[in-house]
Amino acid sequence: MEISETPTAAPAGPEAPAAPLPARLWNRNFYLLWQGQTVSQLGNQAFAVAMMFWILEKTGSASVMGLIMALSTVPGVILAPFGGTFADRHNRVRILVLCDLIAGLGILLLTGLLYTSPPTSLFLKALFGIAILGGIVRSFFMPAIQAALPDLVPRERLASANSLNQFSIQTSLLLGQAAGGLFYQFFGAPLLFLFDALSFLFASGSSAFISIPPMAPVPPTEGGTWKVLRGFFAETLSGVRYVWERRGLRDFVVIAALLNFLFSPVIVLLPFYVHNQLGAQAAWYGYLLAAMSAGSIAGFVLAGSLRLRGKARGWTLVGGLVMGPGLFGVLGSVLVPWLSLVVVFLGGLAMGVVNIYLITTLQSSVPSELRGRVLGLLGTLGGGLVPIGMALSGWLGDLTHKNVPLLFGVAGALSVASTLLLATRKECRAFLAES
Repeated sequence: MEISETPTAAPAGPEAPAAPLPARLWNRNFYLLWQGQTVSQLGNQAFAVAMMFWILEKTGSASVMGLIMALSTVPGVILAPFGGTFADRHNRVRILVLCDLIAGLGILLLTGLLYTSPPTSLFLKALFGIAILGGIVRSFFMPAIQAALPDLVPRERLASANSLNQFSIQTSLLLGQAAGGLFYQFFGAPLLFLFDALSFLFASGSSAFISIPPMAPVPPTEGGTWKVLRGFFAETLSGVRYVWERRGLRDFVVIAALLNFLFSPVIVLLPFYVHNQLGAQAAWYGYLLAAMSAGSIAGFVLAGSLRLRGKARGWTLVGGLVMGPGLFGVLGSVLVPWLSLVVVFLGGLAMGVVNIYLITTLQSSVPSELRGRVLGLLGTLGGGLVPIGMALSGWLGDLTHKNVPLLFGVAGALSVASTLLLATRKECRAFLAES
């Protein structure tokens, strides 16, 4: 693999010149970011597997497991817009370094506590604390990394860079699903926790050597703490206004958030589909998840290899937004197990392409000084509707006596109709063509 050097960015300041973007995708800065995050994602899966099996062995409680997972996601949903504002005000690479460092040190302390064989109640409290800390850290980390990426690669290779990042995430997830239990059996929770802590510290050290073009300096807010906070909130709201005043962008963000919500029945009711519709054993639930992950990976690779821009990328995105939900909508009526694998794989492929072009379109169309706020807002809108969608899906599932074909079909039809209604509007088409 050939690594090219990227010119070191000049120190930020009023007269700092804009450093040119690198000529190659695999340049020094992007490679440092990608290798660190790939290792960190493997560590995340190790930690997730160890945590779930430890809770299962020590408590046998699904409620405890569900509560910890919720606590790890809620802070990100609430704080993501503020994390985006922070990423627009401060050096984004430093945010990445500090977030990975804080997460690594937190899990390292948790690992040390586990080695002392603490009472279960004490370690559970520590797990809850780390779950909340992780959610807070991610609310600052995700907008920063998404906003920084366009400054690390050539503009025409941004989709490929996003594809590589998502590829490492999804591959780590697939490996974790396939081999997680085996790793836990041989190595146990303490070693898997330690690996996660070291992976975060490695990612932090790797990011510390990244240099990016300087951002425009943000004038300091004079006055007391209250005035500073008011200024911070005002900047956060400016990101909301930016999205709201651009109808094409607004429609696009609404589509993304709405599809996350409408996909909830598939997530919640997939086990019932396996049992009731396919009449298959629980192993088929794992097969379907693996097929979905494999499809997503194929979609990431496809999106990264097709260098589409403007109208071509916009209509490809709209096509994926119709194809993916449409396939999952008809899944509930598929009664042949092998055919369900094909449908899920193709649906995952379509949504994989959508995810890459979605983030690429936003990154390339939003000004750098507002990028963090807009991406943070998208994270909140998309993530905030998911818990509501899951709760509603469970209620509707019981209300309809687990009528999976009906619920999958309605969700798919609403997704396709919403996409066609919004994505074919003049303003949304113009936004997609300009990106």
